[in-house]
Amino acid sequence: MGSTTDKIKGTTNEAIGKAKQGVGEATGSERMKGEGTVQEVKGKGQKAMGDAKDAAKDAIDRAAGAAKRGTE
Repeated sequence: MGSTTDKIKGTTNEAIGKAKQGVGEATGSERMKGEGTVQEVKGKGQKAMGDAKDAAKDAIDRAAGAAKRGTE
């Protein structure tokens, strides 16, 4: 999965998780609040994975650029 896909899925899961927490709070459902918390954390993890993929790609691109400049 690409970094953008990870970030989009992460944002979606965070939003759904927060909504579930709100519904759980409004209805007094501890189960729904718990599910929402888990989904929100999952979303944050997905976004972090997307950020890490971007950082790794940037580092590889910089290293490749430096290597290319060194051979010219």
